[in-house]
Amino acid sequence: MTLREIAPVLQIALGPVILISGIGLLLLSMTNRLGRLIERSRQLAEARRGATGEEGGRVEAQIAVLSARAVALRRAIVLAVTSLLFAAALVITLFLAAVLRWDAVVLAVVLFVCCMLLLIGSLVSFLKDVNQSLAAIRLELGEPHT
Repeated sequence: MTLREIAPVLQIALGPVILISGIGLLLLSMTNRLGRLIERSRQLAEARRGATGEEGGRVEAQIAVLSARAVALRRAIVLAVTSLLFAAALVITLFLAAVLRWDAVVLAVVLFVCCMLLLIGSLVSFLKDVNQSLAAIRLELGEPHT
């Protein structure tokens, strides 16, 4: 295979590579949120030791919301990482299919669709975390939990 033959393959593989970069930035955002969530959980755990009565109930409610958010963020991160792995497998498949002159259209389509479905799932779970963070703010401000 010559350089002229490989150049179009690299151009085709560029789309999934850009997708990998975008998912990486999304993962950075998610892991930063998870880090802040863990830090806030530690603060609330400390506050729970000295809290009594109504304040104790509010702290417990905040911890419950943070726990649900942590589950949603973990799910979002796992789905995003899995999506990233499918995108990487897609790049390898496209490259190998060109080099080996292998008809891998069905495999490439399946990998791409799986990548996109996992990314959608990740974004839905991330959105759930964002919505739950509003519940945490309401609790911190002493508003009723809805």
